[in-house]
Amino acid sequence: MKLRSLLAAFVVTATLAVAADVQKITPAEAAKRVAAGQAVLVDVREPAEWADTGVAAPAVLLAKSDFDGAQKTWKPFLEKNAGKEIILYCRSGGRSATVAAALAEKGVKVANAGGFKDWTAAALPVRKVETSKP
Repeated sequence: MKLRSLLAAFVVTATLAVAADVQKITPAEAAKRVAAGQAVLVDVREPAEWADTGVAAPAVLLAKSDFDGAQKTWKPFLEKNAGKEIILYCRSGGRSATVAAALAEKGVKVANAGGFKDWTAAALPVRKVETSKP
């Protein structure tokens, strides 16, 4: 039982160490890097959230659920954008931090721009998204 607790503590510590290596940037800095062609902005929220609130205007929409699953959209996106910085955001920054840490572990240059609420608070451009209803 002690070994299991020790192992769990090690995994948490290792995950936090990787997450700590992910650069946290402001939405304004993210917009600047994307506009300069240095980075790609990715919204990792789910389709219903995109439709409900809209998204950052330059964002590519890649759900965290796909990242956690088959990666049908994530794999081709990462191949196409190899070598570019990937800047992630979600609603408040938690999910984007999780995906960013996983990508950093794979050697992807990545940053976390926090949440969509930060993007809108910075008065940066947004766009509406239509999703098909099942």
